[in-house]
Amino acid sequence: MSAPWHVQRMAALDFESSGKDPETARIVSCALILVGGSLATDTRTWLVNPGIAQEPGAIAVHKLTDEHLAEHGTPAEQAVPEIAKSVAEVVAGGVPLVGHNLGGYDLNLLDRECRRHLGDSLEGIVRQPLTRVIDTMTLDRHAAPYRKRVSETQGPYQMRTTAETYGLPWDEAAAHGAEYDALQSARAAYRIGAIAHTRPEDRPAWVHQLRNRRGPYDRFNDLAFVDVEELHRRQVVWAREDAASYQAWLRNPAKAGEKHDPKAVIDGTWPLRLVPAESSEDQ
Repeated sequence: MSAPWHVQRMAALDFESSGKDPETARIVSCALILVGGSLATDTRTWLVNPGIAQEPGAIAVHKLTDEHLAEHGTPAEQAVPEIAKSVAEVVAGGVPLVGHNLGGYDLNLLDRECRRHLGDSLEGIVRQPLTRVIDTMTLDRHAAPYRKRVSETQGPYQMRTTAETYGLPWDEAAAHGAEYDALQSARAAYRIGAIAHTRPEDRPAWVHQLRNRRGPYDRFNDLAFVDVEELHRRQVVWAREDAASYQAWLRNPAKAGEKHDPKAVIDGTWPLRLVPAESSEDQ
């Protein structure tokens, strides 16, 4: 029997980008880091000149100005093919991709950049469907639901919150750099998996205090003793369920309050969403 998924070799992937919407944002930095599996860590990073002006909010987060990227970054038309090739090699080697909000943002960002610069989808470039993705945000939301915001500026499932929940140190000065965030996501995946593979009665006290939809059932059990492909399939379901739940919440005026939107539509496809044109054609 193979080793549990959380101690196997992983490829941690993270991007910093020019904006919040993966449909229009461009990559400005990338880290792809092979970790674990009792092998040496292998790190590749890219600094990318996207060729467009970034949103001020994005610069405020990652501190990479347009001027800095123009002077020091590799042009996107050169960097994106290099990144895509490296990801394709990882996928071909059967190494799982791991990241925080990887299926909600990063892989979709890369998919759109592949279409933009290479004329093909990400799965077209890697020549197979993505079936070995580990998204620590999806895992954390499922295993530890209903977490409240830490503060007005720190959400319940953002990278820092997940890291701190699972006992990882956090360096805010280094955060929001692709290399730091990628490594933290791999470390979080290991911590989440370690709890899942610990006997329920021996799990941390905070786990026993969690509220969940199944009464006393510990949802970390859903992450234990499955291979990466099955874990991937379960995340597909969990992401879809989370999206449906959030959509229902937004459409409920009593619950959503000022955020109420009777026509809200939350896309729950994971880890790659259809591009808007394809989505319209399917309706």
